[in-house]
Amino acid sequence: MINKEDVFPVGKINKPHGINGEMSFTFTTDVFDTENAEFFIFEMDGILVPFYIDSYRFKTDTTALLKLQDVDSEEQAREFNGQTVYLPMSFREKVEEDELTMEYFVGFGIMDEKGNELGRITAIDDSTENVLFVLNSDSEELLIPANDDFIEEIDHNKKTIKMNIPEGLLDL
Repeated sequence: MINKEDVFPVGKINKPHGINGEMSFTFTTDVFDTENAEFFIFEMDGILVPFYIDSYRFKTDTTALLKLQDVDSEEQAREFNGQTVYLPMSFREKVEEDELTMEYFVGFGIMDEKGNELGRITAIDDSTENVLFVLNSDSEELLIPANDDFIEEIDHNKKTIKMNIPEGLLDL
């Protein structure tokens, strides 16, 4: 079974393209191309499922048309609308740091400067100019600015972010 901590997001399915199961796919890294990935992983009914790649072709620097094996119609392709596209973490080390999107950090724990865990990132709020980490902490939702000035250390293996959060920010 594939667990959420074993994968990282590389893009999102936009919509079907044509009638033969092809889909428009926006990606944040082309590591799937440079490292010859054989499959992508999608969350289907709460379970992470690999789908073998039949073919893809680039449209722009951030968009491709994707065809998965056994997805042969527009109706089947439509089931993937809005789905996040994942790759195994083994591909993560091949991705340049500046290629990561904020969605990559969902699931990371936020630690304060003393090493206390404040909560886990459940979502990214990028609806405003100031991007926020949305944390679930003791059944309470916390919003913490995803500001480089506050981030002291990122441990990709432990999936933690150590932050120096200004006094009083958590009380807002």
